Amino acid sequence: MTKDLYCVMGHPVSHSRSPWIHARFAELTGQQLHYDKREIPLDHFARSVQAFIEEGGRGCNITVPFKFEAAKIATHTSTRGLLAQASNVLTFKDGQILADNTDGIGLVDDIERNAGLPLKGLRLLLIGAGGAAAGVLGPLLQAGPAHISVANRTLHKASELVARHQPLAEQRNTALEAHTLHGLNGPFDVIINATATSLSGAAVPVAAHVLKPGAMAYDMMYGPGAQGFMDWAQAHGAVPRDGLGMLVEQAAEAFLIWRGVRPPSGQVLAELRAVIQG
Repeated sequence: MTKDLYCVMGHPVSHSRSPWIHARFAELTGQQLHYDKREIPLDHFARSVQAFIEEGGRGCNITVPFKFEAAKIATHTSTRGLLAQASNVLTFKDGQILADNTDGIGLVDDIERNAGLPLKGLRLLLIGAGGAAAGVLGPLLQAGPAHISVANRTLHKASELVARHQPLAEQRNTALEAHTLHGLNGPFDVIINATATSLSGAAVPVAAHVLKPGAMAYDMMYGPGAQGFMDWAQAHGAVPRDGLGMLVEQAAEAFLIWRGVRPPSGQVLAELRAVIQG
């Protein structure tokens, strides 16, 4: 039996756990598919997507640094994808490229369901204003926190992201502000690192005073790259969490889009943590 073809595209992508996750989803739901990972040259993204479509590809996940490019090549985009202006899920159907963004719902599901922390009424700090931050701000607002500060090295980029989301913030009665990394009015109940500092091994981009005692400090990266941020958080009295649960939950949402069935993400997350911890 021929299996439907899917993949994750990124640069770098060798570390990705997505093939394992989707293979397990398929096994548990009885779906027939093959999912692999493809490292794409930085200037070959659109051509690589087209080549994958010509191979018979049905859909792909998009990771750094191609999420903005993925949004631009789409012929149709979901509401949450339009708000983010960045896409991590592409579906290929009847000659069309359908774009969506499941990062935000994956993050919220991991914090609220897997970690057991409802976001409603809390004060949140989102660090960064690139594709990762753009993908999660809308769903974070939908969760109904009292306040979200978006902090970025350059204020204008944070301000642009905030301005685009301001109507949703007003609808949800959430105060939404843009700041530089050093102009923050803390402390916060939850801080979320959406920058690439963990990938590069750079220092944590904010001062420890942003952390309320017992706050959740969440790095959207996972594995060894996130360890520095998590160690910093723990040393300053916060509860650290990496992005492995977000990875599994956003993948589950993508799987639902592609296959029409929701996989048991909680089970797969527990299994994946066990695999990683050896």
